[in-house]
Amino acid sequence: MNNKEILYQSLVDIKKLIITKELSPVELTQMSLERIDETNDKTNAFLNVYPEMALADAKKIEEKIIKGEPVGLMAGIPTSIKDLEPVKNMITTKGSLLNKNEISDVDQIGVERIKEHDGIILGKTNVPEAGSSGTTENKLGDDCRNPWNLEYSAGGSSGGTGASVASGVTPVAQGSDGGGSIRIPSSFCGIYGIKGTQGRIPRRKAGFSSWHPVNFSCMGPMSRYVIDSAIMMQVMAGPHAEAESGTIQTSPPDFISNIEAGITGKKIAWSLDFGCRPIHPDVKSNTESAVKTFEDLGANVEQFDFTFNLDELEEPIMKVLGFAARYAAGGEDLLKKDPEAFMPHVYNTYLRGKDVSTDEYVRALAKLYEYRAYVESIFDEYDFISAPSMAIPANKIIERAFFENGEVIFKEWNDEIKFNNNDLDFSSWNYVYHAMTSLFNWSGNPAATLPAGFSLDGLPTGLQIIGKKENEVGVLQASRAYEIANPWHDLKPNI
Repeated sequence: MNNKEILYQSLVDIKKLIITKELSPVELTQMSLERIDETNDKTNAFLNVYPEMALADAKKIEEKIIKGEPVGLMAGIPTSIKDLEPVKNMITTKGSLLNKNEISDVDQIGVERIKEHDGIILGKTNVPEAGSSGTTENKLGDDCRNPWNLEYSAGGSSGGTGASVASGVTPVAQGSDGGGSIRIPSSFCGIYGIKGTQGRIPRRKAGFSSWHPVNFSCMGPMSRYVIDSAIMMQVMAGPHAEAESGTIQTSPPDFISNIEAGITGKKIAWSLDFGCRPIHPDVKSNTESAVKTFEDLGANVEQFDFTFNLDELEEPIMKVLGFAARYAAGGEDLLKKDPEAFMPHVYNTYLRGKDVSTDEYVRALAKLYEYRAYVESIFDEYDFISAPSMAIPANKIIERAFFENGEVIFKEWNDEIKFNNNDLDFSSWNYVYHAMTSLFNWSGNPAATLPAGFSLDGLPTGLQIIGKKENEVGVLQASRAYEIANPWHDLKPNI
């Protein structure tokens, strides 16, 4: 068999072919590597690829199958790891010139578990420097580009993951999300992505940041099929003796077995704009149409007025907590290194974190916990919240989106501004991109994005579904019901 169209199928269907020996893991891995060769010079989805390591791992799994030994949930399926996470004997750049040659000597916990479940790691996917952007650009090379139109962004910070899955390199891959970094590129690239409850998928303790009380970032899967994300989440989730502070200590639920349960009778709070976010007209029309699917499936969708003033959160959470945490977690040492190596907005963020006062920090923490209580109160009445995943479709590489005077505008964005000369920081650089997603990193709730039509320019848009804390099962069930009603799998970019 040598038909790379199989890479667009579900992990479940591919696994059946592997277990019955109709398809070899070595064959499949070779197909994925060939697909990288065909697409990566266009999308720049991968920063580093390791064909010899991948094929050697595939051969080991093939031998297990030949011997009749049991295989794990990933069963010889190729995948990739976002280049913020360490993989033993692979370079982890974190999107930075400062780390371009750093080889990791340990696997991240999620990576370790993917390997234990016989997943085959092809390499490391592209990220913005320090994972600090809703688009994927860095000084290591070209921007990560959208497979639907290479003149547009793939989103970020898991942009390489989104571009690779949408391009048919692998059926599922690992991303991470600290403000929307799974949902942004999944929405831009027309695929499915889910972040779990904060702490559901552990990371290994790695210095000061692992003990910080405010952590918005978590690993998660991105895929073409909902079930494939459920499988990868099952593989990666669960407590670990070496996990960082905040990891959920109870065993994860079964994300897979009851995924077809549907959404009949569930109550959904629908908000187009959370009361203050300007929304692109194509996103507005697409998501208002898409959310009606849940009504057709037997759910009760109600217009919900989000009364918490989110504009009051941008300053304390994005600037005070975000800047201070980044600076305290190593920013002081980083600032002593070559300033020319940094993207300007990354350097500015570390620099401004130095000036956060104790009073500002304490007030910001109080505001965060007030907001978390508000979100929890919504789930006293509703099973889910739904909203657009993004305020915009993907932007052109040479443009950047901003909110001005209650509207979305796109400004020219050249390399001089982007790489050498701007006064932006993490919050102002990303405001439009995280506007609809980061509020559920702040609250810690599980959230997924579903493909929801295309803009007039032919770019995908997405619908978000958010659940109560630790209810990833419900989010997956709602996602699967929507997927059955609105299948998107035959829609593929021509790349």
